Parts: sequence; structure tokens; C-alpha cells
Amino acid sequence: MPALTQHSTSITLFRISAAMFLNYLTIGIPLVMLPLYVQQQLHLSDLLIGIAVGSQFIATLLTRGAAGRKADTSGGRRTVITGQFYCAASGLLMLVSLIAHPVPLLAWAILIVGRVLLGIGESFILTGNLTWGMWLAGSTHAGQVISWNGMATYGALAIGAPLGLSLYARAGLALPALLVVLLPIIASGVIYGIPGNIPTARPRVPVLRVVGLVWRPGTGLVLQGIGFATLSAFTALWFNERHWDNTGFAMTLFGIAFIAVRFFCAKFPDRYGGATVATFSLLVEGTGLAVMWAAPSAGAALIGAAITGCGCSLMFPSLGVEVVRRVPPEIRGTALGVWSAFQDLAYGFTGPIAGLLTPFIGYQQVFLLAAACALLARRLSISCCGNIKLLRRGESFPPLSQRLRWPPSASSQG
Repeated sequence: MPALTQHSTSITLFRISAAMFLNYLTIGIPLVMLPLYVQQQLHLSDLLIGIAVGSQFIATLLTRGAAGRKADTSGGRRTVITGQFYCAASGLLMLVSLIAHPVPLLAWAILIVGRVLLGIGESFILTGNLTWGMWLAGSTHAGQVISWNGMATYGALAIGAPLGLSLYARAGLALPALLVVLLPIIASGVIYGIPGNIPTARPRVPVLRVVGLVWRPGTGLVLQGIGFATLSAFTALWFNERHWDNTGFAMTLFGIAFIAVRFFCAKFPDRYGGATVATFSLLVEGTGLAVMWAAPSAGAALIGAAITGCGCSLMFPSLGVEVVRRVPPEIRGTALGVWSAFQDLAYGFTGPIAGLLTPFIGYQQVFLLAAACALLARRLSISCCGNIKLLRRGESFPPLSQRLRWPPSASSQG
């Protein structure tokens, strides 16, 4: 870790977070605009629209482990730069898709390849940035690093979606695609000159062995993520069923509360411990979802959405601190990548599973189930520290081979 003062550490973290914001705009800009392009310009079915949107998230999920290994073997900075290359390439393929739009299925296939590259780029940028930031600031600032990265990503998604729609309305696909190409280049300038770590060569650790270290905080992340996924997928449908107004304000209030808590309380996981903050946050999230479930009016439901945002805000950095405390530095990137995939699972599968249940239980009861999942995750967080030895202040990790019993000895192989 480089010798940085508190002031220079904050400036450096701000720079890599600003670059993360620019890089993540490449995710946010096509997010809402892309389905319109496939529908209006290519005139393809809703199924193909769904595949175009979902292919990115599947690619992200499947490459979390690879991104982590890249960060562990090549360093966080190189991993980020690799991800930027993939994101810029996805923008180029968006432009090629536009050229090929007279042949809709060909244009769609090119777009799918670009979406897959964007998903890979997202995985590499996020995992690389977290690993890089923790190397620069030290593991004692892990919560702050994750919090600042989270603000950058959520801010980019919040700004990128309406920006993409506005650009698409004015100039079609060309201008958003060009911006997706240019943004990673601009981000490269922001991080220019920041040192990167080059890890020493170590035996490759199988992903399943890393899963064994992070599955408890990962399970908590899955159960917690169900709340956000439920709110984002079913609030509008529930409001419409009740004939309530101000549907869009639910996500707005959620986002405002989320960012406010993340901004003012970013250091809480480092200061008070990840499991402690997660336990309290899950109680707040569960309360907010329960308020939405019991809400007699739109106003009460909006209050519940804001409370839920407060509860969700610190969950990712809090559980991330616990992951960092559980794994040796040499596999930190792999561990963060594998652990982040648990959140992808929550966001990817909550909608379809809950959608199968709603014809039988209704939209309102889905929020009750989400609240129950948050409280179950709270119970896991309470027991989170008792089963795996954590790194205390002043202690060092044992050798990786002792920690994971890897690589296997000759006697165990024979």
C-alpha cells in the first residue's frame, strides 16, 4: 500500500470514484433508451427486447469471478482499464448496430454482443475499482471505499437513464453510442498518474473455495437485495392497482434517502463494524417494507419507500467490510467479485419469482415477503461474526495455504 496522508487519500479516492461515475454512465445511458431502440427502430418483439436488456446482467454475473482473479493477479488499476476497454467497445458496436439496422436481426445480434461486452466491462470496472481503492486507502477504510463507489454508481444510473432518453429523443442511437465510447476515455484521464499495485504471483485459488469464505455475507446480500428488487419492480404496479398517484416518487424518495445516508454515514461500517451496521440497517429496511405493506395511502407508502432507502444504503459497504475481514489480501479481488455476484442473483431472480407469486397473493403481500427476507438477513448478520475467525486490529492473516488449505498437498492428492 502506498504511503498516503489522510488528505491525499481522500483526493485519490475522490478521483477513482469520479472515474467510476463516468465509467458507470456507460451502463446508465443505454439502460432505459435501449428497449426503445429495439422496439421503435428494429421493430422486434418484447422477448428480444428482454434478451437485449438481460444479456448485460447475465454477462456481469458470469464474469464476477474472472474479474476478481484479474484484480488479484494484475492489480486493480489494470483491471479497471481492461473494463474501460470493454465498455468503449460496446459503444462502438452500438454504432455498428445502427449502421446495420436495415437488417433488424443482424443489428440486434450485434447489439447483443455489445451488451455482453458492456456486462463484462461493468464487472471488471467495479471489482477492479474496489480492489484498487482498498489497496490505496488500506483495508481499515474498506467501508468508505465501497460507500464512495456506491454513490458513484447509483448517481451514474440516476443521471444516465434520463440523459440517455434525452439524447435518444434528439439524435437517435448515434449520440448515446458515441458518448459510451468517449466516457471511458475521459475516465482514463481522471485516473492518470494514480499508482497501481502489481501483485506477486500466487497459486490460483478455485472460486468455490472463496465462496466458502464469503457465503454468509453473500446470503445476507441476497436477502437484503430482495427488498430493493421488489420495490423497483412492483411499486408502480401496486400503486396502479390501488389507483394511487405519484408512482414515480417512490423510487425518487428511495434514491434521495439512499444517497443521503450513504453520504453522511459512509464511515460507519469502518468505525462501528460491518456486522453491527448491517444488523441495524436491515431492521430499518424491514420496517420500511412493512410500512409499505400496511400503507393505507400513497403518502404512507412513500414514507415506507424512503425508510427502505435508508435501510438499504449501508448494506453493501457493511457486508463488504465483513468480506474484507474474512479474506487474505491476495484473494481480495476474487472474494469481492464472488460476493458481488450474490447481489446480481437477488436483482436477477426476485422479479421473475415474485411475478409467479403475485397472481396468487397480490402485489401487497410481496412487500411483506420482502420485509421477512430483510429480517431473516438481520438474523444472519447477528450470527455473522461467530462462525469464521475475523481479523482484529494488529493481527495478520495466516498464510493463504493455511487459510484455504490450498494448494492441496501431495498426500491429499494421492
